[in-house]
Amino acid sequence: MATGVSPTARPPSSGLSEEEARGFHGVFITSFIVFTVIAIIAHWLVWQWRPWIPGVEGYPVAGQTAPVSNVPR
Repeated sequence: MATGVSPTARPPSSGLSEEEARGFHGVFITSFIVFTVIAIIAHWLVWQWRPWIPGVEGYPVAGQTAPVSNVPR
């Protein structure tokens, strides 16, 4: 038993070898990081275009110069 592997050790349930699992893990983590960076950039760009939490005056309306009040007079 010089290999350091237990005689009762079972193969992984995924069916991948250790080398294949490490390769898949590397691709998965890299893809996740790239996806997350793209999502953060996309959210920032949309926020610059139209913030989803408007200010006190609400969203601007095209052609409107003064803020509109929803309080009845």
